[in-house]
Amino acid sequence: MRLPKISLGLLIITAAVFASSWGPDRSTNECRAADIELFQLRWPEFRGPQANGIETENTGPTPTHWSEDENIAWKIPTEGAGWSTPAVWDGLAWFTSASEDGSLMWAEAVQLQDGKRLWRTDLFRNEKVDEKHVMNSFASPSPVTDGQHVWVHFGSYGTACLEAATGKVVWERHDLPCNHWRGPGSSPVLFDGKLIVHLDGFDFQYVVALNAVTGETAWKVDRQIDYGTDNGDFFKAFCTPLVIDVDGEMQLISPTSKATLAYDPRTGEELWRITYGEFSATARPLWDGTNVYINTGFGKATMVAVNPRGSGDLTKTQMRWINETSVGSKSSQLLFDGLIYNVHDMGVATCIEAETGETLWKERLGGMFSASVMMAGGNLYFFDHDGTSHIVKPGREFQKVAENKLDDGCMASPVPLGSHLLIRTRTALYLIGPPL
Repeated sequence: MRLPKISLGLLIITAAVFASSWGPDRSTNECRAADIELFQLRWPEFRGPQANGIETENTGPTPTHWSEDENIAWKIPTEGAGWSTPAVWDGLAWFTSASEDGSLMWAEAVQLQDGKRLWRTDLFRNEKVDEKHVMNSFASPSPVTDGQHVWVHFGSYGTACLEAATGKVVWERHDLPCNHWRGPGSSPVLFDGKLIVHLDGFDFQYVVALNAVTGETAWKVDRQIDYGTDNGDFFKAFCTPLVIDVDGEMQLISPTSKATLAYDPRTGEELWRITYGEFSATARPLWDGTNVYINTGFGKATMVAVNPRGSGDLTKTQMRWINETSVGSKSSQLLFDGLIYNVHDMGVATCIEAETGETLWKERLGGMFSASVMMAGGNLYFFDHDGTSHIVKPGREFQKVAENKLDDGCMASPVPLGSHLLIRTRTALYLIGPPL
């Protein structure tokens, strides 16, 4: 199905400029510029446009103070449960949800201008679902969009391509087997016209690339890993892969249980691998042009730095360092200006020097964490399960900026949008910032 060349986001921008809501209290050029900027910003996938959790398009301030009664542009309740991070493109946001028992899974779109639901599409109805961990949801993988289409993934329960403007289904697949054992978690990525997804479960472990336009399988590769056991609980993983350019060679960095493998994202051919003892890896890897930084997962996570230049098993030859200090198993880390920022599941934040692996500071924030570290407006943002957000200055010494509280907490990761933040808690979706 061909979509109109004029995006709905452009129509929203036009409406925002000419709508009657531009009354006397919203007439300054500063307010207009901020609103128009909001409708032009994009966060197309899990961890944003650069896949690293850093907002790069905005150079102005991002909110640092809010509460349920302060600095909230709008708040809408959400139905069901879903830990997926919204994808944003030109004034629209898309996210997925599911019923608590997993019997129904859906996607929906809202307008950033006012939080109004644009559409909801019910996708997969399941008579039977596999076990899910209490900390997970049946809609944890985050969607990805190019502004014209939005691709949603519920693990083995189904994958679909929707028209971004209408929610109409372009194609869907529900024939990719995998018992996730604790529920789905890996988010899809787009590369070179392909939608690439991980399916690492109790029974099957593989990576598959689908034609983004048709949904047909482009390539599929089974994991070839010695897990050291026949217990499938140690085979599962929940990572989102990362495509990087290594001296002109494209590599798909693909963490899983007991190993990270690099594939050619165009063919699925294995390029190299490293192995380790941990399983159930969750965090998305990092890349600074020199090394890849990988979180190894449960039980006690470590961060490792690997030079991705070589072939075969690089564990002994290209591993640069290992850090075992309070590394989180759920939240993805953030790399900025040579420093890696991390938060442990139990609320301890650390800063690691990327060059050496040395821990520079360690600070207890309190609470429990699953949402990934985000950076915007020159600050780091940490959101916990109970509704508390911690804002910290990046640097070699710990410096707290602010602490805020909402009624409920975050399992999904936050989305920075210039002068605003899009925050999904377990029960609501917020646009934090000045009124529009």
